[in-house]
Amino acid sequence: MLDKFITPVIKPMLNTVVAVLHKRSITPDQLTIVGFFIGMLALPLLAFEFWYGALAAIAVNRVFDGLDGALARYAQQSSSAGGYLDITLDFLFYAAIPLGFILANPEQNAIAGAILLAAFIGTGSSFLAFAIAAEKYNLDKPQFKYKSFYYLNGLTEGTETIVLFVALCIWPQHFVLLAGIFAAACAITIFTRIYGGYHTLKQLESSK
Repeated sequence: MLDKFITPVIKPMLNTVVAVLHKRSITPDQLTIVGFFIGMLALPLLAFEFWYGALAAIAVNRVFDGLDGALARYAQQSSSAGGYLDITLDFLFYAAIPLGFILANPEQNAIAGAILLAAFIGTGSSFLAFAIAAEKYNLDKPQFKYKSFYYLNGLTEGTETIVLFVALCIWPQHFVLLAGIFAAACAITIFTRIYGGYHTLKQLESSK
């Protein structure tokens, strides 16, 4: 929901950095991979309850996630392969964070963490499944003009997910409550994506 507002604000801030990276022959895929491994450090840090260390790893991962796309556009190296790598590693990173909290306190966090992971699967699959069909019909994506995949709007997108991760690291004792609230919001996103995606594709098929 917030991505369409945040993306235009952040993009100009990255231009100076990506110009330097391009001069040093750093590629977008390199940033994607390095950012992923830094982000995955959050998993053991969370498991051992180093909350602010995990928060730092999450923050650096998100910076790299913004830089890789910005560098690809700046260097005119945007590709389906790069987009595939980026989104795949992003989803693995997203799944690692609830798992870290589950490992930190299985007795308290296991059920809420499992529900949150299931919600992530729902939002991710509904997003990616529609992206395949959107590519087939060449659907326009005006709000996310430079994304490698089609973005179907939802209540819980990248920005909201990162806000959740930050909140969880600051208030880990409230994991069950925060995870439950976000999972409920994800359920709304899943429903609206499935409903909207299905009827959009049905309308396109009937107009052929």
